[in-house]
Amino acid sequence: MFTNGQLIFAILFAIAFIAALIYTYRRDLNLHKKYYKGSVWVLIAFISFIIFIAVIKFAFI
Repeated sequence: MFTNGQLIFAILFAIAFIAALIYTYRRDLNLHKKYYKGSVWVLIAFISFIIFIAVIKFAFI
């Protein structure tokens, strides 16, 4: 389906992209800690709400 060149390019591109993401995240880590403090609670509330809706759905089937 893909040629060897395309597969090699895709693998190298994925490695470079992931490395760039890691580098950028590490560089901005202090800003994340400063400006997004407490955002974990929003994520927990959102996941809890989705689980709550799923429980209601399966409880009333």
